[in-house]
Amino acid sequence: MTTIAERAAAAAGRTDAAPASMHDEPLPVDNLVSAATPTIDYEPGDDDPEMVPVHIAWLRVRKDVRNIAKGEEYDDGWSKYSFRGVDATVQAFAPVTMRHGVNVIPHKVDATYRDTKTAKGKATRECTVTITWHIIGPRGDVLIAQSQGEALDSGDKGTAKAQSVALRVLLLNGGLVPTGDPDPGSSTIDRGEASVRSAVSYLDEICDPNTSAGRLRQIHFELKQGNLLGALITNEVGVEERIGDMVVRIGKERAAGGAE
Repeated sequence: MTTIAERAAAAAGRTDAAPASMHDEPLPVDNLVSAATPTIDYEPGDDDPEMVPVHIAWLRVRKDVRNIAKGEEYDDGWSKYSFRGVDATVQAFAPVTMRHGVNVIPHKVDATYRDTKTAKGKATRECTVTITWHIIGPRGDVLIAQSQGEALDSGDKGTAKAQSVALRVLLLNGGLVPTGDPDPGSSTIDRGEASVRSAVSYLDEICDPNTSAGRLRQIHFELKQGNLLGALITNEVGVEERIGDMVVRIGKERAAGGAE
């Protein structure tokens, strides 16, 4: 009995049909692109890049993108730091990849979402993407890479933001791009002993009616860590009291709505 492969070969005018077991074997990596796309004869023009393999073209891109400094500043009033944004990263890579005939194409995007809130309680949506990229060389051969990005957005831009982050991660990590900043190990800081607060320094915070029950518990823990629970202080009514007892008493009073 002839197999499907043999009948297909006969229909195509061939007599050398490969055994079915051969079709079960994965194609070598070098054959993936040529198997998926037809071979096209192309004569490079004067302005075209040199027709080198993709790994050589990508290496040349890396040689030309020397470093990208952390030239952008983030400051929300709570934290402040310098960073390399996606625009600066793309501006550094785009002309270089074009010069060497390299295309960076998102091949597959897997996204997950969850609803969350900001620290101020505003409803927002978190998007996390995993992108499979094709880095295509001037000859059409491909390097395959993956990167992830994450973003929060209260509107409809979360997916776009997350993909921008994933692109920045791909280019910086795949390009091994340094910042040009001093190495963190180039300087050292001698640690001193952590300063210990005095018991009386907690008094105003304990007496403040806006101090939450959670913060009072934290204060009790800090006093315990500093062996200060038994320290005597003058409480809110001018009476001497152990600070640990005072924290517990005020915590119970607030939990009961101020009633004894």
